Amino acid sequence: MLDHLIKGVTVVDGSGGPAFVGDVGIRDGRIAAVGAVGEAARTSEDASGLVLAPGFVDPHTHYDAQLFWDPYATPSLNHGVTTVAGGNCGFTLAPLNPARPDDADYTRRMMSKVEGMSLVALEQGAPWNWHSFGEYLDALEGRIAVNAGFMVGHCALRRYVMGAEAVGGQPTREQLAAMVALLDEAMAAGAWGLSTTQSSTHSDGDGRPVASRHARPAELLALSRAVGAREGTQIEAIVAGCLDQFSDDEIDLFVEMSAAAGRPLNWNVLTIDAAVPERVPRQLAASERARKAGGRIVALTMPILTPMNMSLGTFCALNLIPGWGDVLALPVPERIAKLRDPGVRAEMLRRAASKEAGVFRRLADFGRYVIGDTYSAANEGLTGRVVRDIAAERGQEPFECIVEICANDRMRTVLWPMPTDNDPDSWTLRQETWRHEDVLLGGSDAGAHLDRMCGAPYTTRFLGDCLRGRQLVTLEQAVKMLTDDPAQLFGLRERGRIAEGFHADLVLFDPDRIDAGKATLVHDLPGDSPRLDSKAIGVTAVWVNGVESIRDDVVTGAVPGQVLRSGRDTRTVSTK
Repeated sequence: MLDHLIKGVTVVDGSGGPAFVGDVGIRDGRIAAVGAVGEAARTSEDASGLVLAPGFVDPHTHYDAQLFWDPYATPSLNHGVTTVAGGNCGFTLAPLNPARPDDADYTRRMMSKVEGMSLVALEQGAPWNWHSFGEYLDALEGRIAVNAGFMVGHCALRRYVMGAEAVGGQPTREQLAAMVALLDEAMAAGAWGLSTTQSSTHSDGDGRPVASRHARPAELLALSRAVGAREGTQIEAIVAGCLDQFSDDEIDLFVEMSAAAGRPLNWNVLTIDAAVPERVPRQLAASERARKAGGRIVALTMPILTPMNMSLGTFCALNLIPGWGDVLALPVPERIAKLRDPGVRAEMLRRAASKEAGVFRRLADFGRYVIGDTYSAANEGLTGRVVRDIAAERGQEPFECIVEICANDRMRTVLWPMPTDNDPDSWTLRQETWRHEDVLLGGSDAGAHLDRMCGAPYTTRFLGDCLRGRQLVTLEQAVKMLTDDPAQLFGLRERGRIAEGFHADLVLFDPDRIDAGKATLVHDLPGDSPRLDSKAIGVTAVWVNGVESIRDDVVTGAVPGQVLRSGRDTRTVSTK
């Protein structure tokens, strides 16, 4: 007897093949039957007019900590994501050296700074009762509602072996051997591979470049070779050029790492803007060169626009503009006084427009900002308005106008930059880029930058756009891009498709309604810390391993997710 039968549903199976109407039966956590199913079931539902797809796979999240206080990985699970990849960008909560108890505090402060996680939530919401990577995975086992796999972070490996010398120092031969052994131990316990960063935007809680940024190529290649010695593993890496365009050295490094491991290397995130037509060919040149060298480099890119808000009150990308960090780090009264000084503002804008600001130059076009949440009577009625219009009414320059608005709120005002890449040419370029064999949809950063962006709903918003909006790809192709494609990259065993014998990770949705609600600020983290949330629209139900976990955008309380371990739950993916 079946556990559950979904009858008369439109099945989009993840293969990219045509949709068909049929039944899908679930038994013991697996898909037991597809087609015209006559077998009896304990429960059943008529799903006529609805679409059934495999559960979506998010290839780039930072749910490493949140899963402890939110086992449902909200809002990703609400939006049909049944499998998440964590431990990205070189940052993980394990391993922690038992000889240095303070390393946990260092890790929390680093994660708070570099990934925008609430420090209070990190302190209060996770048990921090592990040392090895295997113990960290064990701490999640049996208590999560999504399937989750994790890379092991290079920063944690360096910190464990080198202590404080991990920032700024170089490992001895013995220390490098210890790092390699520690990585191997983590992969033996189920880590999916290595993640690392050399991005200039990544600094620790003390404002210093994170540990992996100090690694030289020889160290990265030694760790890459270790990845290649274990089954079902990968590499995820970030360099400064991921934000804009790779240097030749960065391409060479990526190619050498992938070739040394004999494993795919994915990076985040490929931004697509028709105003910078040379960017996509330059970034994908890394993939072309890797294939010739026996490696494979995969670019993650988002299929929707995911704005990130800014603030003059808390750390954000504005702090990374040369010369801005010192001003924005001042106590609020001093910061307001400095920002009200015309000479200070002029110098800040000069630095922001200079070549040294790089990709952050676009953040200084303050006339294009939209005012978000405000907190004072003086700013009443400004929410939703464009700064350029407000400044014109007041006879001010846009940056001066923003400073006065933020000062009225004691720097708490939320600022939303309008996207510069929402034109028809950029969407056409996206459509073309998605066809590349080494481009994969993803890069939500779900679990990170919690009060600044909400990338988790990219799945439902993309499907809604495909069905009722721009219609850049068919429904069948869109589902494949969200399910089978990432499952194939990670070598997930029996996941990513609706087929007999596969795990019953499923999403049931209304094609006439599927979408994501507006991102809104909620205070539901430990310590009443804020984050952005988005309601799922048109999602009827989500099953994880055959267990209903979402019904009408509400979690059921079930925790059927599995910690997916390399080798056991993933197979080795060829770079050919």
